[in-house]
Amino acid sequence: MKKPRVLLADDHTLVLEGFKKLLEEHCELVGTAEDGRTLIETAEHLHPDLVLLDIAMPRLNGIDAAKKLKKLFPELKLIFVTMHADTAYINEAFKAGASGYLLKRSAGKELVQAIQCVMGGNYYVTPLITKDVISSFLTPGQPRIPGADDLTMRQREILQLVAEGFSAKEIAAQLKVSHRTVEFHKAKIMELLNLHTTADLVKYAVAHGLVTTS
Repeated sequence: MKKPRVLLADDHTLVLEGFKKLLEEHCELVGTAEDGRTLIETAEHLHPDLVLLDIAMPRLNGIDAAKKLKKLFPELKLIFVTMHADTAYINEAFKAGASGYLLKRSAGKELVQAIQCVMGGNYYVTPLITKDVISSFLTPGQPRIPGADDLTMRQREILQLVAEGFSAKEIAAQLKVSHRTVEFHKAKIMELLNLHTTADLVKYAVAHGLVTTS
């Protein structure tokens, strides 16, 4: 059976090295990325079959990176490997196009199985959180990341970059838009989320997993 071509994305070098050791016998590891934007650029260049990614990544978080990847490559398989066990994040991940979700603390035991499951056309959720996930789908009013659905993709990108300390000028350069456009979106984000300062934006982004705090 042909080995799946896998691209690894995590902002911790030790995690990437650990994944490589776990998967080198079972997959063709085509590359790595340490932030969300590099992940998208690398995927466009390498065309992997499957991407392993974290939720909290610099420059573009995993949820938003996943949405962009699925638009570019609808057949691409995505597995989140993360520390976040909250059902809000799990729901967001699957809405973004994930086929699998497992926790870093159990990745050593589950990762190969998860990849085989997903590449076989199925979904995989770690047994550590499966009961919570099922309960969330059966209970009316399932949780979501508060306010996330009220922001456009561009606004989420700008919010993350603001929270990571980039100036409006630097954000404009990264996103290839005008300084005025960045300021407009920043003001709109504050209005939509009822926030009043840049510090409030940072706190919101951290609380909702849009930036990594490590």
